[in-house]
Amino acid sequence: MEKDPYKFSYKADFKENLSLSVYNTGYQRCEPGYTWGMATRDHYLLHFVTEGRGHLKTPDGQQEISAGELFLIRPGLLCSYEADEQQPWEYYWVGFNGTEAHRLMGLTPFADGRQVMVPENPIRIRRGLKRIYEARGNTPAAEARMLGGLYLFLAALMEEPGGSPPRQTTARQYVDQAARFISRNFSRDITIEDIADFVGISASHLYRVFSQELGMPPTRFLTSYRIQEACTLLRNSNMTISEVAVSAGFRDPLYFSRVFKKEKGISPTAYGKKSRQK
Repeated sequence: MEKDPYKFSYKADFKENLSLSVYNTGYQRCEPGYTWGMATRDHYLLHFVTEGRGHLKTPDGQQEISAGELFLIRPGLLCSYEADEQQPWEYYWVGFNGTEAHRLMGLTPFADGRQVMVPENPIRIRRGLKRIYEARGNTPAAEARMLGGLYLFLAALMEEPGGSPPRQTTARQYVDQAARFISRNFSRDITIEDIADFVGISASHLYRVFSQELGMPPTRFLTSYRIQEACTLLRNSNMTISEVAVSAGFRDPLYFSRVFKKEKGISPTAYGKKSRQK
């Protein structure tokens, strides 16, 4: 007997946690031949197949995926995935990203570059993904619950065979020191050289360790941190755009507005109005 397709999904309107945020989550029974792509994602996307089968296609080839398997799409990977015509798959999924995402995924069995794995405890994996979806919502409390569910899910992945947490490297320690400096001084007119001097390394070395550990240069991290702080002010205060800009470390309100719109896809004024309505 053929089962009716369904889809329950949630997409976060605001992704305010710089270190880690849930982008989307849900579960779906696909129609025969249902396809996504070829395209890329701007976040990590994990699917756990509970029934049926399908395939994942990348420039390196095609992999058949069946019930009980978990597959990963990394940010920037050109790919498509398609449900089988005879036995279309059902799956749970979560999409996420942030400055911590790259490091956390490096502690899971996906650290070796694989795209598909068979979890030893599939019930725990399915429940973990369902927990994230059940916590959905755009309130701060819901965001915290989703994030808590994501951390628990990633912890379960780390405990799967092949997930072996490495010891913290010197590079990671440099990044952590730089992040602490930024968190305390973002509103000041600091430069990358200031951050590097605090950490005790050259600016070029700082660029290398940030790219290695977070997949982004320190300039990008600093800008993103300031924008997230600006988002908090826009949501929770009646400050003017100029006041928000200066408080977040931008001396030029017009430049701040351009950067904000590039980062968030919406102007600071529109963001503040929309978030307060919610």
